[in-house]
Amino acid sequence: MSVPPPPEPITGARLLFSLDPAVSHLNHGSFGAVPIVVQRAQQRLRDEMEADPLRFFTRGLVDRITHTRRHLAGFLGADPDGAALTTNATTGVAVVLQSLGLRPGDEVLTTDHGYGAVEFSVRRECRRTGATHRVLRLPLAATDEEVVQIVRAGLRPGRTRLLVIDQITSATAWLLPAAAIAGVAREQGVSVLVDAAHAPGMLPATVQSIGADFWVGNLHKWGYAPRGTALLVVARPWRERIEPLVVSWEQEAGFPGRVEWQATADYTAWLSAPVGLYTLRSLGLDRVREHNAALAAYGQRVVGDALGVSPADLPDPGGPTVAMRIIPLPAGLATSIDAARALRERIAERLATQVAVTAWDGRGWLRLCGQVYNSPDEYERLAARLPALLAQR
Repeated sequence: MSVPPPPEPITGARLLFSLDPAVSHLNHGSFGAVPIVVQRAQQRLRDEMEADPLRFFTRGLVDRITHTRRHLAGFLGADPDGAALTTNATTGVAVVLQSLGLRPGDEVLTTDHGYGAVEFSVRRECRRTGATHRVLRLPLAATDEEVVQIVRAGLRPGRTRLLVIDQITSATAWLLPAAAIAGVAREQGVSVLVDAAHAPGMLPATVQSIGADFWVGNLHKWGYAPRGTALLVVARPWRERIEPLVVSWEQEAGFPGRVEWQATADYTAWLSAPVGLYTLRSLGLDRVREHNAALAAYGQRVVGDALGVSPADLPDPGGPTVAMRIIPLPAGLATSIDAARALRERIAERLATQVAVTAWDGRGWLRLCGQVYNSPDEYERLAARLPALLAQR
């Protein structure tokens, strides 16, 4: 079966970034890439800060942060008064966990597709409080309806205090039915935290439509913001219970100020984040989303074909809206975190290509992303050279 043609490129988009042209950057999902215009906006803010630090931090900075938060929340369809800027999704998860007041007998439920650092955070909070951590298995081939049924059966009303789910999973690029899952949990009185690290900028769905108690997403991945920019959204009943990880001078202001103000932190990433959204809109939001998802699907087919994986065996858990795709690696490769990391580094060093390699469910997976600065020939070159590298075990 022939590989479908790639999408038409977005003319000039590659020139918006300062990425090394000698490297194929096929892993936008891990750390993103900041457009040059956004880099310059942040540098101007840093110059302002260094020109008069006292004035920068004491004359209107809280108001500037509030204005930025309102702009970003509006883009995401979230209540700006129920949102707080933070550095990343993992930090937002930690804020929620330590604000819950977990006790012995309580349970936090996650899935086997959860992000590793979030899992570490859940385990630590459970150890600290005496709560229990339980992992729910979701087969990669499960339909949305089956996922909802698995979650419904896995909840323990009266004991499960929090369900943590991903909107898009990191390791497996799976778009989960977050709104339906949140609805099931709400019926059973279980709070839901949605880890939406990859959603802002990639997905059109609004935060409020999901109906979760907590939602946290990064804007420095698919929203073109500087790294260290995320939004934590909290449902109204929880807002006054949310405490920051570090107490500072806005503590008495309540949520969201007490979470956002972290003394002498560098706030320039947040303040320049709207320029990233402006860049995204200038390119055409729907156009970028469609291009990136189609290009990732093209890359999956090209590389999968080179590795001898039939189209029927290429997972498509994200569907046509997700700009990340995974490819199963040959049996025995990258079956542990350390082995996956080592293989990723080999591919980077020998093929001058940045990809994600993950170990999930006992086997290794290659994750490819599509972004406006990528071109079809980058995936084609990887497909031509990767089989020989993998054969060198």
